Amino acid sequence: MSTGRTHQGFHLYDPGYINAPVLLANGALAYDYAKKKIAFFDGIGDEGIEVLRKVRDLFPKASIEMYPFGQTFAINLTDDTERHFTDQFIEFEVIDDPTSAPRPWQKAMIGCDRDTSPKVQAFLKSFSKDPSFLPTTGNFIEILKKGVDKGTGLHKLADYLGVPRENCYAVGDGYNDAEMLTAAKAAFVPENGEPEALAVATHIVPSNNNHAVAHVIEILDSIYPG
Repeated sequence: MSTGRTHQGFHLYDPGYINAPVLLANGALAYDYAKKKIAFFDGIGDEGIEVLRKVRDLFPKASIEMYPFGQTFAINLTDDTERHFTDQFIEFEVIDDPTSAPRPWQKAMIGCDRDTSPKVQAFLKSFSKDPSFLPTTGNFIEILKKGVDKGTGLHKLADYLGVPRENCYAVGDGYNDAEMLTAAKAAFVPENGEPEALAVATHIVPSNNNHAVAHVIEILDSIYPG
């Protein structure tokens, strides 16, 4: 399983479905729930401090969320950010400076209004140092360590499990699944997936309202009989 959720927010899923380490924060963290330990952690370190300070100072109405493992912090808490936490039952602490949030961070999130989001993105594009960023739903902008995405996470998880990378398959329907789908040997995308996912699909399966994953399993069973 691979998700943009952090470790703090993943507990809302039914653990009965988990039979392997989970990729969290869009590939930044893999947590092995069976062994109760981190499989790998490619988080944002000190290189994230300068950019978040500049965002804080240049865009004082934007909120900033930081997600170390097991802790959550916010600068310029807004109603939207507070809902971001409370909807997932995440406890958090409000701070004034990013150095107060222990590092590494699984990711950081910038929350702003529709008019401010393009300006923040333009600033981030002009910022030549780490990390990278990804616009996401609700006018939030997700910041990850440079080079981290679900695709790199997929390969690192395969290495952790001792699975040859050429035996990696992926199914996804979202724009943030594109790197993972591209990194896989075959990419299964439901017919109602987002355009970015459909563009890199090797197999299009019935919609995710019509047993998409079951169809993927049937295809894989035919590739690996018995």
